[in-house]
Amino acid sequence: MRDMNIEVKKMRLKNKTGIITGSGRGIGKVTALIFAQEGANVIVSDINKEDVDQTVAEIISNGGEAIGVVVDVSKKDDIKKLIDEAVSKYGKIDILVNNAGITMDSALLKMTDEQFDTVIDVNLKGVYYCGQAAAKVMAQQQSGVILNASSFTGIYGNYGQTNYAATKSAVIGMTKVWAKELGPKGIRVNAVAPGFIVTPMTDKVPDKVLEIMKEKCPLKMLGKPEDIAYAYLYLASDEAKFINGVVLEVTGGLTL
Repeated sequence: MRDMNIEVKKMRLKNKTGIITGSGRGIGKVTALIFAQEGANVIVSDINKEDVDQTVAEIISNGGEAIGVVVDVSKKDDIKKLIDEAVSKYGKIDILVNNAGITMDSALLKMTDEQFDTVIDVNLKGVYYCGQAAAKVMAQQQSGVILNASSFTGIYGNYGQTNYAATKSAVIGMTKVWAKELGPKGIRVNAVAPGFIVTPMTDKVPDKVLEIMKEKCPLKMLGKPEDIAYAYLYLASDEAKFINGVVLEVTGGLTL
């Protein structure tokens, strides 16, 4: 067997520049903190200025590098501002994590057009706007990584989530299209499909439902934000340089 030189990398994202949408709280915030610890210049973006400022402050206090940009991902002008500020500050965009997302759950027979359209605007159009804008910069560089947040709901469905499941299924489709289109330009595109993760978004989920999901999981536990953040870290790193167009399920085996 041929000898292999395997380098142990302590700073997986050293000198990389990464944009993480929805990084004011939850999975996005933890991802931003971990990326910074791994050497990345992080652009923290979220719709809430206070959350953005707090995440940036935590990164800097821990010795990391970050700037914050207040962004509504459903607004194309906001995305232009986000990309422009990232390039102006750091000169490049190596990583985009399309993490921003919302839920407005309702059974099909009760769902309103407003509930459907709002979730589509943020979870689907937002991914499209950010992905397209970042890809233009990455294509000029001939390098980059785009990571899209899907969900187990986008693969298997979930009661009361017609709008959410529609967006997360569509994100998988876009991921595979982008992987084919952008791969020749040196850009890898992958998706992560979390299971039930304890975040501020799950605060609205009744405890009895969370207990049911915990029991359904072979590991008898719910996920934590860092479980998804470390998946993003691996896919963003050069260790995953031959991984393109995949949907990585991080569910603890929930769907088995």
